[in-house]
Amino acid sequence: MHSPRSVEHTFTVGAPLASVAAFHRDTAVLPRLTPPPVRVRLGAIEPLAEGSVSEFTLWFGPIPVRWRAVHTDVDPLHGFTDTQASGPMRYWRHTHRFEAQGPSATRVTEHIAYAHHPGMRGLASRALFNRVALRLLLRYRAFVMRRALTGAAAPYQPALGR
Repeated sequence: MHSPRSVEHTFTVGAPLASVAAFHRDTAVLPRLTPPPVRVRLGAIEPLAEGSVSEFTLWFGPIPVRWRAVHTDVDPLHGFTDTQASGPMRYWRHTHRFEAQGPSATRVTEHIAYAHHPGMRGLASRALFNRVALRLLLRYRAFVMRRALTGAAAPYQPALGR
């Protein structure tokens, strides 16, 4: 396998570390963090813990892309890593790190290391998960997190009834 490529985005959210961590532990947050026009259909999603599994389908228009990720390096306050166990990529490792920047600010660093399958097998992933698309994804995620969490008077609470 060729060395994985990577993209990284670091930003600050005007919210306490505990709120940022709670937002990421919400098992239903993935659709909010996925930019349109991509739609996410959640399958089996286990609560975030070491070795937990998330299964979901990304819909690019009428095209389904099934994904299974395993979570490792889980620290309840400081982040986790999700690694593709099955899906479109040859390799995918997405690390999420959170660091308090005071009582009401948190620095978030998202790092994705990835590799495509060679040849025709990797054609779709190269089109859908190229460097530009991944940079846009990370910036969209930053926008959503800031919008959901900045200046919140109370800690983040997952929506009920999901």
